Amino acid sequence: MKRSGAQIVVEALMKQGVEVIFGFPGGSVIPLYDVLYETNQIKHILTRHEQAAAHAADGYARATGKVGVCVATSGPGATNLVTGIATAFMDSIPMVALTGQVPTGMIGNDAFQEANITGITYSIVKHNYLVKDTRDLARILKEAFYLASTGRKGPVLVDLPKDVLTSKIEASYPKQVKMRSY
Repeated sequence: MKRSGAQIVVEALMKQGVEVIFGFPGGSVIPLYDVLYETNQIKHILTRHEQAAAHAADGYARATGKVGVCVATSGPGATNLVTGIATAFMDSIPMVALTGQVPTGMIGNDAFQEANITGITYSIVKHNYLVKDTRDLARILKEAFYLASTGRKGPVLVDLPKDVLTSKIEASYPKQVKMRSY
């Protein structure tokens, strides 16, 4: 059965045992919010600002020992996560930050609310991903949670272009992580 990228993201979060995410909705992540609305398994805590979402995910991870998850839209929404991500990095707190992005065909064209969030966060994350193909989504999310919670724990950012969230494919969630040199 074909599922949208947003459905794959939510299924991956559930398979990782995520019970709570913190975020602030915006244009490029609306497909993700539509799917979150349909599920009862993940509680979404609406913050008044994206920065609060990152700090809340950090606090949640510190209090529970689980990976904290935050979500923000593209451009300024994503950049508002930076201070919270940096805090998690400095204190080795496991976090996965999901950011929206303009459609893949518009990346690099100074599109409305486009920001190179992977470049901006390069020095304050264990790893970051710009998902360009929906077929890579399940694997990348599995890797993101693995990286955030193993070794020296820390934040991982997954940048999700809107077309990756809306396109439909057949996908399965990997049973294990296969990462070279890790």
